[in-house]
Amino acid sequence: MSLSISAPTALEYFATLVQSDEQFPLLEAAASLAQDEYPELDVQQVLGDVDQLLARLRRRLPADAAPLQRLRALNQFFFHDLSFGGNVNDYYDPDNSYLNAVLRTRRGIPLSLAVLWLELAQGLNLHARGVGFPGHFMLKVTMPKGQVVIDPFTGRSLSREELSARLEPYKRSSGLVGEFDVPLGLYLQPAAPREIIARMLRNLKEIHHTQEDWQRAIAVQDRLVVLLPEAWSEYRDRGLAHAGQGNNALAVRDLETYLTHAEDALDIDVIAERCAGLRRAAG
Repeated sequence: MSLSISAPTALEYFATLVQSDEQFPLLEAAASLAQDEYPELDVQQVLGDVDQLLARLRRRLPADAAPLQRLRALNQFFFHDLSFGGNVNDYYDPDNSYLNAVLRTRRGIPLSLAVLWLELAQGLNLHARGVGFPGHFMLKVTMPKGQVVIDPFTGRSLSREELSARLEPYKRSSGLVGEFDVPLGLYLQPAAPREIIARMLRNLKEIHHTQEDWQRAIAVQDRLVVLLPEAWSEYRDRGLAHAGQGNNALAVRDLETYLTHAEDALDIDVIAERCAGLRRAAG
């Protein structure tokens, strides 16, 4: 009797990576997102490519290099010698979120560039974290004499004045002015790895929904539901994607899950009406 052991699907593999917040493998989870678009992708090869970059960088530094020397060497290596930077010509290309593509083209969006930079920073024992700054992901490094905030899109360090200026449009649109204003430091809180992966997936979701590419949108939504099993709006959005793809029964199941758990949502009546229509269509 022979045993048939099948390899896990890309979604099952992703689920094993993100099941616990302890020892969350940020780089591996981020790299695995590309398997929906590149089914033959070897994620371990991507990790190996980053390890090789780190080895090259370490060879440039003495063992006793001070934190500021390590930070300067990292930024010189990443942003100048390797020329990693933002894809200003095609910002909404999904490849900007796939680390295998970013490593090949050296172009990405703030999030994907930040994930690669953070891996190298941690390899140099720098105390670096990602920051979910409104509208633009940032990097924060804690140094002996203070903090440095870096824009991963350009490699520039940003002053408090520049950060405050970038916040102004967000604050005004959110009503966070006058007595409702909050300190800059609250916008510079470190993002947990799960939050970073969620933000990467939501970027992809936005692209696919905008293009009405429902098949790709559903693959992204499947990952979001695995990553955030109690984020009920993700069930709603997956249900709407299923409806767009003509999967009425699956759409109804997801929308009913949303309606059951999101009782106070503002769109509850609209979604209930949509769900009823899909239920009738599903027969």
